[in-house]
Amino acid sequence: MMITHRLKHYTIDEFGIKNYKSRYILILTIFTLYLIMAGAAQLLLHFELPAPTANIKTYNDAFWALQMSSSTIGFGDYYPVTTSGRVVVMCMFYIGVGLMSFIGAQFINRFFGFSNTNVKNRELRRQNKEILDHNKQLEIKIDLLVSKIEEVIHKSAK
Repeated sequence: MMITHRLKHYTIDEFGIKNYKSRYILILTIFTLYLIMAGAAQLLLHFELPAPTANIKTYNDAFWALQMSSSTIGFGDYYPVTTSGRVVVMCMFYIGVGLMSFIGAQFINRFFGFSNTNVKNRELRRQNKEILDHNKQLEIKIDLLVSKIEEVIHKSAK
């Protein structure tokens, strides 16, 4: 039972909201990045192979070029020479920078918690629940009061 609890990638709070674990989000993001990179490397290789001046000649070269562009390192040892290849690398750059920024933001939020909206949202939900419960109690009291008033009016009318 303990092992399956650790393998769950989210918890459900008292309001029924799924709260995903940071480790799961990190793994999923990195997996997504490399999955996109794997497909884009094949596309990049397709565009670069026919070019006579291409220095990207293998799938590994294409994958390396995309990995370097998505991480913003860009060593320059492998680079596209075709317009289509450059578009693929440019797109991978934006996707990679976006996903890497997301990972960085998750890291900062998790460890420094500058604005943990999950906690704020939970607190607001708790407060809303208390207000709704209080409103229900007031509604019951008002209904009792109305029935008492109607009872007094009926008695005085007789």
